[in-house]
Amino acid sequence: AESLRQQLNDLQEIHRQLKGEELSSLSIKDLENLESQLERSLKSVRTKKDQVLSDEIQELNRQGVIIHQENMKLFKEVSILRKENAELYKKVYGAEDINDINRSSIKRHGFSNGYDLHAHLHLQLSQPEQHDNEKPEKAMV
Repeated sequence: AESLRQQLNDLQEIHRQLKGEELSSLSIKDLENLESQLERSLKSVRTKKDQVLSDEIQELNRQGVIIHQENMKLFKEVSILRKENAELYKKVYGAEDINDINRSSIKRHGFSNGYDLHAHLHLQLSQPEQHDNEKPEKAMV
């Protein structure tokens, strides 16, 4: 039990010295050894820190590649949807040029959405056309 107590006291003294406390009793040689030990420890800590940062950078780069691939996939899907939308506009409005469709749509409906007219994504609401033989519905009051 006494030897365990002595080991504990020795470890506590070494711990304090590593923290820079109670250095007055150390010789020059002891201080140099302590300095060497601290430099080795610091080098080990820096090496571990560099490895952790390197691993994090690799993971972020991997995630960046995945996000870039997803972005490219979505860009292709949007491109396909825009082409399909342009084809639908051609069928509906009978125009060959999407710019003709955009201009005629704005003139006919008298508004602009304020966004890029070449985006091919336009939604418009209109009243259904009334035929001559249909009676207008009476409003309930």
